[in-house]
Amino acid sequence: MIAFREIRKEDDEALALLIRTNLKAHGLDIEGTVYFDDNLDHLSDYYLSKKDERFYLIALDDDKLIGGIGLAKLEFIDNCCELQKLYISDGYKGRGLSYKLIEMIEKKAVLMGYEKMYLETHDNLKVAIHTYERCAYKEIQRPEGVVHSTMNRFFLKEF
Repeated sequence: MIAFREIRKEDDEALALLIRTNLKAHGLDIEGTVYFDDNLDHLSDYYLSKKDERFYLIALDDDKLIGGIGLAKLEFIDNCCELQKLYISDGYKGRGLSYKLIEMIEKKAVLMGYEKMYLETHDNLKVAIHTYERCAYKEIQRPEGVVHSTMNRFFLKEF
């Protein structure tokens, strides 16, 4: 049975591996992606250090980490957070888990007071783009302030 909870320190290694494996499978194990982010091996430190601005949700099957999704305050759009690091283990893709995680993180964003959610992705992630569009995210022009320079698709949703 799949369960959900906030990120913990003991999730760091498995989560970093999940993210890197997914990015590599789509040819995105390159500079300008989260693959090389300094904090990727310590995501719990990042998300738990500012709980009023950030949150990361872990999906588990029994005790096995199978996915996750996060949010963090976005500085360059007012009252907006960024949907971050939505990744799912291969054996769990195609079961609607992405939609469930997006629904849960959007509810958390609203509870935290955010009015909009932004995300950035890449053309190589066609299933992700389809998922975001089905969840009512609208494509926007590349905003100023983008950190991951390789990302080339940008979306925004107003709650």
